[in-house]
Amino acid sequence: MRCLVVADLHYSLPQFDWLLSAGAQFDLVIFAGDALDLGSAVDFRAQILVVKAYLARLARLTRVMFCSGNHDLDARNAEGEKIARWIGDVRAPGVACDGDSVQIGDTLFSVCPWWDGPLVKARLDQQLREASFHNAKRWIWVHHAPPANSPTSWGGRRFFGDAELKQWIERHRPSMVFSGHVHQSPFIAGGSWFDRLGPTWVFNTGRLPGRPPTHIVLDIDDGAAFWLAPGDQQWIDLDAPLQRPAASVSDPPAWLTSLGRIPDPLFSKPGVSARS
Repeated sequence: MRCLVVADLHYSLPQFDWLLSAGAQFDLVIFAGDALDLGSAVDFRAQILVVKAYLARLARLTRVMFCSGNHDLDARNAEGEKIARWIGDVRAPGVACDGDSVQIGDTLFSVCPWWDGPLVKARLDQQLREASFHNAKRWIWVHHAPPANSPTSWGGRRFFGDAELKQWIERHRPSMVFSGHVHQSPFIAGGSWFDRLGPTWVFNTGRLPGRPPTHIVLDIDDGAAFWLAPGDQQWIDLDAPLQRPAASVSDPPAWLTSLGRIPDPLFSKPGVSARS
């Protein structure tokens, strides 16, 4: 099984267009939060409608897992905690969202909501406790913020990770956790796109403007993770101990190099953008 992992597209429609074009090549697309952009001049309600359309089209091409990030929160629950209420409308066959745990083959995936207060945090804690009883070969979490005190959450002057997530990882020992949130971590000294906490691999895609977005490709069968950014492609062996730096991708397979050659729909015919 091959998975394409993105995060922090922040309403970049060229990046969403690329995701639509690339998604069909994978068994699963993992979107680790922040589809929307609180700082955008586009009305938040309009952003939600457009992103929902993209996700619906993507779900017709492949399986999708999407967790909320801090930019995706559009409402408050009865206790006053911020939530991403609109994400519930995205849930459909083939689409797993906040609060879902889904097994595909011998891999269990848990999709974690962004928590803003004790109630959602308690629900997430319960979700992980219940999922821990599944008898799956591997367990993968999708959680927008990376763990605290990890290179994947290093911002240059301090860490911006989630201390609770670190404790959950230590308690449940999942196989992998995919995150985003701290855009600069993979690109700065002391930061990284990958880390290992005990037996758990943790990842942060990072973010740069332009298309294609920075992304990770997980090849579960071959036990490899590839990180692809403009001008820099790296990979790690998931069956080996943690080693730094990651190896450069020197002989990429054709299916991997094709991702960088997807044409921009604005300059191709016919147009394939969800905006049309």
